[in-house]
Amino acid sequence: MTKGVIADRKLPISISEVALASYAAVLRQGAENPHRDVDVTEQQSWLENMINQIPDYIYAKDLEGRFLFANQAVVTNNGLLHLADLVGRTDFDFLPNHVAEIAAEVERRVTETGLPHFGSEELAFRTDEEQWLMFTRVPLRDASGAIVGVVGASRDITAQKSAERRMRSQAYLLEMIARGTSFRDFLEELARMIAEFAKGVHVALLTTGTDPGLLHLAAAPTLNNEYRRRLNATPIGSASADLAATAAALKLAFGGANISEIDHQCRCLPISDADGQLEGVLALYSSEDSQYQPGFSEFVSIAVHMAGIAASRHRAEARIRFLADHDPLTGMANRALLDRKLTLAMQKADSKGSEVALAFLDLDNFKLVNDSLGHSAGDQLLKIVADRIYGLASDHGSIARIGGDEFVIILEDMDVESSLALLSLIREAVVRPIALDEIELRVTCSIGIASYPSHGKSAGDLLASADMAMYRAKELGRDGIALFTSEMTAAVRKKLSRTDELRQAVLRDEFVLHYQPQVDVQTGRIIAAEALVRWQRPGEGLVYPGDFIALAEETGLIMPIGQWVLKTACRQARAWQDQGLRPIRISVNVSARQFQEERLIETVADALHEAGLDPSWLELEITESLIMKDLSGSIARMHELQKLGVKLAVDDFGTGYSSLSALKRFPLSRLKVDRSFIADIPHDADDMAITSAIISLAQKMGLEVVAEGVETEEQARFLIESGCNQIQGYLYSRPVEEERFSRLLEGNGCDHR
Repeated sequence: MTKGVIADRKLPISISEVALASYAAVLRQGAENPHRDVDVTEQQSWLENMINQIPDYIYAKDLEGRFLFANQAVVTNNGLLHLADLVGRTDFDFLPNHVAEIAAEVERRVTETGLPHFGSEELAFRTDEEQWLMFTRVPLRDASGAIVGVVGASRDITAQKSAERRMRSQAYLLEMIARGTSFRDFLEELARMIAEFAKGVHVALLTTGTDPGLLHLAAAPTLNNEYRRRLNATPIGSASADLAATAAALKLAFGGANISEIDHQCRCLPISDADGQLEGVLALYSSEDSQYQPGFSEFVSIAVHMAGIAASRHRAEARIRFLADHDPLTGMANRALLDRKLTLAMQKADSKGSEVALAFLDLDNFKLVNDSLGHSAGDQLLKIVADRIYGLASDHGSIARIGGDEFVIILEDMDVESSLALLSLIREAVVRPIALDEIELRVTCSIGIASYPSHGKSAGDLLASADMAMYRAKELGRDGIALFTSEMTAAVRKKLSRTDELRQAVLRDEFVLHYQPQVDVQTGRIIAAEALVRWQRPGEGLVYPGDFIALAEETGLIMPIGQWVLKTACRQARAWQDQGLRPIRISVNVSARQFQEERLIETVADALHEAGLDPSWLELEITESLIMKDLSGSIARMHELQKLGVKLAVDDFGTGYSSLSALKRFPLSRLKVDRSFIADIPHDADDMAITSAIISLAQKMGLEVVAEGVETEEQARFLIESGCNQIQGYLYSRPVEEERFSRLLEGNGCDHR
């Protein structure tokens, strides 16, 4: 009945085995005494009826392999109607010799050894469909214990074997996904597996690929090249809501490829990822003659699900590979890919004897967009700018985004003049208005350009040269283009050296304070002093703020320098009081970074406490432009300082862009008129008008006014006549060291030297 033994295993005792053992006993009794009374006959009839109700196959054979008995399941499975037609015949009467010989060999071993044979799984050939049976065979003995034949029972385990096969296939598919098998190879194996679960069925797998609007053939192992050619020549849409139309198109391709003489229908199943996004289609071609193994539909469902998992992983891996080399916001190359592309471009230039131009583009004041409109608006702006750059430069080389608002452009086979012309177009494109959230913005950019091989022999050197040129464009006023020169390298080296010297100066306490008096115009007395820092640089002498404060701001060294100035000025003000001199207000400039520091209030309070100085004798000068960068935050910070008792003054008033409505919200004590308005008095009528307006405004708001940069008697006379309260400038005294200022305070007069 079987082709061969696949595996042996011990089965649990079943009703079939109990019935088989009982019936074997009856057979022995009948064989030993055929003339026994009717009870044995009735018992045999009862057992026959019971065994015939069992769906398992049960039979008994003699030593020659002839059937002595079988239940109805065996009779029917051999194509017979009655048991009488089977008794006396062997498997050789029903099966091919080589198949029957396998079963006969197993039964001979049982009768010769007397050992039962349990749990062999054998593939049967009774029908065209695959059928698996599990056999149990035991010796048939007479009353004396002699073996007179064999008793067998088998059970159909086709469904179980099919389920095991599906599980193995599913496990193998998951293993392929875990191993990172290529998506195409995975789909090929998947299509083969489905085809192996049925006869006369063909499978094609199509995916959306890079174009989500079209389906592309990915796997069709049982279909011919003509089918592939037809699908490639006629794109098929991927609308998941119209799979019937997709199936009709695929059926046409199948029919036209002459794959089979039998008419096949096509059914399409959608392949989707975890989010329900269509990733492809599984097409099943089948006919009325197709034959399916048990669980075929279930396996197809599993296959579709596995294909979705593999598609999701494939897409995720592709995204990871993309992000390894690209900027996620703009899709442009990142720094890693830029380095490789630039190195390759330089190698090509060497072989062709040509040039490579490298441009470094940085948006001007981009931080203001993020701070005022939010990072979402900033991202939108960056994408628009990136598209504009790409539209002009992509045909000439590669573009990368390597920082928040920094772009690098590689221009191959272009000399410097041609590159400058293209970069001018890019600069003009960037500055065109951009509409964001119903707000029209204009951003400018600074561009630096360097050329290979003139300005750098490696990718890193060339990029550094372009970067230096970009910063030179910013120094020249922004919104421009600068070409790298060798002098820029020297300037950068000097800057680096200066930065290190400045850092050492902080550690070695090389700073000193000079003080410039502020004089009351009515009494002529010094009422305040502005503390101004100087760097006592060894071997160079005094270095003035204009030569190092900007660098300190850029490097962050302004924080320790600013703290030192604040503490030193507070101690000095207290020291003058302790000397019995008339108390004056000490005025200290606060930098932008200091003002934004979270610990500013604590720092000021500590400086006052350490010096023992009453807060009313400390004034902090804050620039107008600094306040307006974050108006609400600045006002809140100013009120916190006011609570300490500290006075506040706006420095360089009139040069910023504050409104009157904002100004009246500032908790100020004084306004300082910027020296730029004083310098041309009395020769510039506009400056005189502006200065008078500022003084009048301050008076109406109850604020004192200090005019700085006063150098002539004419300037002083105009200011006094306009109602200015205090004057500061070289007319009265330049900034002087502490000892000399102390002498001024002793007479509380003025130094005209």
